[in-house]
Amino acid sequence: MGRTKAGRDELDRLQAEVERDLKAIERGCVEIISRDELARKLLRSKQENRPLKIKVGFDPSAPDIHLGHSVQLRKMRQLQDMGHTVYYLIGDFTARIGDPSGRKETRPTLTKEQVLENAKTYRKQACKILDDANVKLVFNSEWFERMTFEEVAELASRYTVARLLERDDFAKRFSEGKPITVLELLYALMQGYDSVHLAVDIEMGGTDQEFNLLVGRDLQRAYGQEPQVAIVMPLLVGTDGVQKMSKSLGNYIGIDESPKEMYGKTMSISDEMMFDYFTLLTDIPAQEIDAMKAEVRAGTSNPKDAKKRLARELVRMYHGDKESLDAEREFEKVFVQKGLPDDISVLELTRKQLKDNGKIWIVELLVLAGFARTGNEARRLIEGKGVTIDGLGVEDTSLDIEPRDGMILRAGKRKFARVVLPKG
Repeated sequence: MGRTKAGRDELDRLQAEVERDLKAIERGCVEIISRDELARKLLRSKQENRPLKIKVGFDPSAPDIHLGHSVQLRKMRQLQDMGHTVYYLIGDFTARIGDPSGRKETRPTLTKEQVLENAKTYRKQACKILDDANVKLVFNSEWFERMTFEEVAELASRYTVARLLERDDFAKRFSEGKPITVLELLYALMQGYDSVHLAVDIEMGGTDQEFNLLVGRDLQRAYGQEPQVAIVMPLLVGTDGVQKMSKSLGNYIGIDESPKEMYGKTMSISDEMMFDYFTLLTDIPAQEIDAMKAEVRAGTSNPKDAKKRLARELVRMYHGDKESLDAEREFEKVFVQKGLPDDISVLELTRKQLKDNGKIWIVELLVLAGFARTGNEARRLIEGKGVTIDGLGVEDTSLDIEPRDGMILRAGKRKFARVVLPKG
């Protein structure tokens, strides 16, 4: 027998909700593999009142989460708000191998201690975006450290080397005669097995992770599970406007950075790139973003005003309204009015740090101020014409200067220090 009218009406209502959810999920996505599968999973979830399991994995190869990571985390928060459960997977085991995705050569491995140290702050940072009450934190060492060699061999038997070598990065390295370790070949299988172990419904990753996401689908089928839906998100381009945002490349904006750093770095991105940031990093409606873009391109609106709005919005999201306004005021003071920041640091020199003639090497001064970690880094700052003293540029890396009490040392656009000489 067919459904009753009430049953048909209820199904129509649920399908309308699914379509609404799909449109929201699709915003900013590169691809959903597949949309039809996701629609079926969402409908079944509503009918059975069972939340879907959403997985995102991060290998803690560095201690900080940046806005590039937030692209996926924000999409996951959206799914949380729809009632689904996030499995926030810390790849503390796979991080010891290192994801070879997009790599031209073998990635150095990390020790267990290095990985765990990096992982300490991950949940706290991620839950600036995710709803902490609806996050299940899991570490893949929980199952990989217990696997026997027989179980590893069983996993390896589920996939072929030919399929693994279809990856662009492996294919290129293979054609160039560059080494590919068996350990790297196992990485995609291990990431896929994470999905098998957790029996997840959806996995999310950047475009550089698409191959690994598809391996997860294949392995779930091989182990008799329904394959996960792969939601592929774009890679956020870093502040250099060229490469994906990465701490190792220095082109990142950390979500734990100070309001003034976050604001200033955002203001440094290109006018064209800022609209990708609006779409991927904020909740501003797409129609409003399109209108801003059209006005900027037509020359009827100043791109700087749009960028200031982006910077304010990002600081507000991670630090609060007051901090957002304070960061903008300070940016205007320092970069528009050419003033000094309110919270300028103080560098108190000691007599031991000065030479007999009362002078100090400029490179040493930059390291003491915390503007550079090493002498080589300080030299690069000077050679890049990024150092001034009381507004005058410094270009000689061998310069000995005679510091003046209260003089202002500046490195780059946002680092300032007021020098204080020893008394007496």
